[in-house]
Amino acid sequence: MRRVVTLALLLGGMRLILPLGSQVPGAEALLVFGFLILAAYTAGELVVQVGVPKIIGYLVAGLLFGPSVLGVVSTAATLALKPVGTVAIAFIAYLAGAELKWEELRRTGLRLLQVTGTELLVCFAVVGAVLLALAPWVPFLRALEPAPRLAAAAVFASIAVIHSPAVTMAMLSETGARGRVATTALGVVLLADLLVVPGFSVVLAGARGVLGGAAGAPSLWLTAWEVVGAIPIGVLLGVLVALYLRHVGREPVVFAALIAVLGMGLAEQLHVELLLLLLVAGFVSENLAAHRGDPTLREPMERSAAPVLVVFFALAGAKLELAELLALWPVVLPIAAARIGGIWLGTRLGARWAGLEPAPSRLMWTGLVSQAGVAIGLVTIAAESFPDLGAAMRSLLLGVVAVNEAIGPLVFRWGLQRAGELVPGAAAARGPAHAH
Repeated sequence: MRRVVTLALLLGGMRLILPLGSQVPGAEALLVFGFLILAAYTAGELVVQVGVPKIIGYLVAGLLFGPSVLGVVSTAATLALKPVGTVAIAFIAYLAGAELKWEELRRTGLRLLQVTGTELLVCFAVVGAVLLALAPWVPFLRALEPAPRLAAAAVFASIAVIHSPAVTMAMLSETGARGRVATTALGVVLLADLLVVPGFSVVLAGARGVLGGAAGAPSLWLTAWEVVGAIPIGVLLGVLVALYLRHVGREPVVFAALIAVLGMGLAEQLHVELLLLLLVAGFVSENLAAHRGDPTLREPMERSAAPVLVVFFALAGAKLELAELLALWPVVLPIAAARIGGIWLGTRLGARWAGLEPAPSRLMWTGLVSQAGVAIGLVTIAAESFPDLGAAMRSLLLGVVAVNEAIGPLVFRWGLQRAGELVPGAAAARGPAHAH
């Protein structure tokens, strides 16, 4: 009850202050940022009392206070706070890379590749087949001839297979899980991110030949550079971080924030993928530091990321269009179900091929359901490439993402619980500093 009262007071205070803030340029975004830190964190603490992951509380708070419901967080404010999402992805990427251990990757890398490749291909085929079967009810497919319809469905399916490292990392941090299911799911999610971007690029290039493309659409070579170029730049940044930790090591929390901002700047100026750049940097720096027995940046990075990540998930909830989702639910739900079925089947086949242990082979699919920012970014590229189909494709994909974003953390928590990998009391003990 105390947290419900807190949310009511925050809402009332925001209603009183917001009109004043809207008169000063930039003040509304700052007010909304502060409000979401408090409101989303309170909502997360509220839902965890009934066994629901904190991330769901953050998402629900964003949806409740966002444009679709109460309107405290306006569309203009979500646009003004867009850089928060970029900063959050920078933190998430570094922390995800820090979770990977070189010895474990060297031992299990081939198996992870077998599982990931199989899962992505099977999920792509299942989602594409279901989408084509539903074509008469899918706005961007119903008027197309067979060949263009197949090309458009392939573009959609190549985006739908994407997972969410952000949510997977957040759940592992919140629960403290570090067993075989947890580590295998994390490895698959991260490796999938490396495979889906070039895979999407190939599908997009083929679809342009069938559907035609917009003149200003992103080129295949630019997309390839974004992936390939991020790796050496990330290695260099990771080595510099390791050297700083070894020879200086002062103000690690401030330094962690600076590394996230520096990674953002490098990614923007050099036109490389931010997620991959900082993932590689986190992997290199943490493994070098651990090998030499030096301090690591992981804990300071978590502390720096705390408020940003709470707001990041709240903004993701605020961007969900409730009315649009409800209008498309007869098509969204079958596609979301087909995606989950494809993930389950793909991981089972891949695990059998790779010879994985029983627990990861049966339950790691639960960590692959969630979706978030990367999928939205790729559908934006698709919308720019095919203006006639892009708006309708984007609406449907965002509906599927919304469903997966809502149920993904619950499914993963269930999987970790079935595997016996949940740490008792971890969710209640961990605050927003562990929300990544």
